[in-house]
Amino acid sequence: MHAPAPQQSDIHTSLPREGTETACAPILLFVYNRPAHVKRTVEALQANYLAAESDLFVYSDAARDDTAHAAVEEVRTYVRGIRGFRSVNVTERKENWGLARNIIDGVTTQVNRFGRVIVLEDDLVTAPYFLTFMNDALETYKDEPLVGHVHACEFTQNPSLPETFLIRWTGSWGWATWARAWKHFNPDGQALLDELLARKLDYTFDFDGRYGYTRMLRRQIAGKNNSWAIRWNASLFLKGILSLNAGRSLVQNIGFDGSGTHCGNEALYGVNLCGKRLHVDRLSPAKENLAARQAMSDYYKRTNSFRSKLIRRVKQLCSLWKTK
Repeated sequence: MHAPAPQQSDIHTSLPREGTETACAPILLFVYNRPAHVKRTVEALQANYLAAESDLFVYSDAARDDTAHAAVEEVRTYVRGIRGFRSVNVTERKENWGLARNIIDGVTTQVNRFGRVIVLEDDLVTAPYFLTFMNDALETYKDEPLVGHVHACEFTQNPSLPETFLIRWTGSWGWATWARAWKHFNPDGQALLDELLARKLDYTFDFDGRYGYTRMLRRQIAGKNNSWAIRWNASLFLKGILSLNAGRSLVQNIGFDGSGTHCGNEALYGVNLCGKRLHVDRLSPAKENLAARQAMSDYYKRTNSFRSKLIRRVKQLCSLWKTK
């Protein structure tokens, strides 16, 4: 995969100190035009136990049009003043890259530099042990080729799940990876879809038909979304590479308020943040936890049915009517 070349006019501030090392993986934070969300995300990160030992890389995309310009500038003013981390590096795009290109470039650049990265978007609030969990997982599984992803948001809120489990699925709300795994990322959605269909894996990819991940991939190919996440999910799925997931959520998505590029205002994924440190013991052999997969499938069956969607839509319309 060839990432876009960095722009000459990108701005970098407070670069990591040369000649020093840190045991903590760098944090990549991707921001756009939501200053209130960015502030909550950063403040939660600053409250993490390993924040002061971590390098933070902020990627700020440029405004898509004039309507977003003021909010983008407000975000940039804020992120330039971020403190509380080992170092802070800010990259300001001079043109609008879009989320997918921004993330693919940022992850490729930094994971090849550091070997591992932790990735967040600007609408994710983390628990104080989030960075601890991610770094523990990255170190514990650093040489396990069957594990290529770490995810810390557990939105099913299923109490039967263990503190950590392996699953053939990648979530994008607070995640981490290694250079050895990111090399498998295939940005060609059509090639991924063709392989899924040829191997008759689309039904499994969709959690036994209960969630439309294949449809999401088709829409990416058709230009109806620009999701990097569906391509990353499919890339590892086809390789049989697993994700280590937290069984108690260390991430809350606050973007379901209509403010995001790809988020509606349905609070489907509300979670209670876990306030304790999760123990990361190496699961061996590295194989998918089928009970966890069933829990995900059951969650999608419950929330993605026609009846569930209809109820949510009616509630949404009622809420809009009451505000008029």
